[in-house]
Amino acid sequence: MSNFELSDSQSYVPEKSAILPSSPADEFIVQFWGVRGLIPTPDTSTNRYGGNTACVEIYVGGKRLIFDGGTGLRILGKTWQELQQPIQAHLFFTNCQSNRIQGFPFFAPAFIVENCFHIYGTAASNGASIKQCLYDQMLQPHFPYPLQVMQSELQFYNLTPDSDVKLDDVIITTALINQTQRSVGYRVSWQDYSVAYVTDLHQNAEQVEQERILEFIKGADLLIANATYTPPTSHNHDSADLLWQAAVNAALNAGVQRLAISHHHPDDHDDFLDRVQVDVKSAFSQAVLAHEGLVLTVSK
Repeated sequence: MSNFELSDSQSYVPEKSAILPSSPADEFIVQFWGVRGLIPTPDTSTNRYGGNTACVEIYVGGKRLIFDGGTGLRILGKTWQELQQPIQAHLFFTNCQSNRIQGFPFFAPAFIVENCFHIYGTAASNGASIKQCLYDQMLQPHFPYPLQVMQSELQFYNLTPDSDVKLDDVIITTALINQTQRSVGYRVSWQDYSVAYVTDLHQNAEQVEQERILEFIKGADLLIANATYTPPTSHNHDSADLLWQAAVNAALNAGVQRLAISHHHPDDHDDFLDRVQVDVKSAFSQAVLAHEGLVLTVSK
């Protein structure tokens, strides 16, 4: 590992299977456990796409990586409990907003002494480290138990944008994606393959910022991006193209091979997202709207 600082040490979801530890080390697999933005959305109209907030698991080069710890992290944790063996994994947070960290207190494997988790994030807009943000949300009166009750080994790392994390032959590169939210994106590279996780795109980015993002995701085999949206009070389905156009434009301009759009708005029900899927694929045939349980294999 290099270029980062080591810090002081409920919605209905269909049954899903975890990526098995026996998966060959020469595989590159992406699995979605939470695809909702802003808040969890438990409702019969969101069953197909899912109502849990952001969480993506990547198994690459024999390493287990997790990106964001929304409520989907709880579901992932339940499947990992069934593995019945010590687990080592790396958790990367894009920012410290509640929809990215709210599943962490319910991540059951973190309470098991044999497990080990490396946790990465950048400083929040108020300067708080990722460790401080996770610690604060587990304090009374927000949560009945402090972070210290987690018996697994937790190692925290303070990242800076434009730095690399090296896990043997797997390299995770960071970039600042949204200055206002202090959000970072990640690019996972292994052999000749790469996946870019860039989930804080916004419609009004300045030209310099857009060019930096395009360079960061250029030529990726898979881009995971958000559907940009307006605040909940002004969400308007009549302008649905605005929700996904930024992600599609980025994918086309950067020459990525495939696009998965996630972080769906809480008001976007299944039937609406089905219609959006048709529009998105007409603009970029290799695009898909992510749903909970979706598994993508990265290959040329």
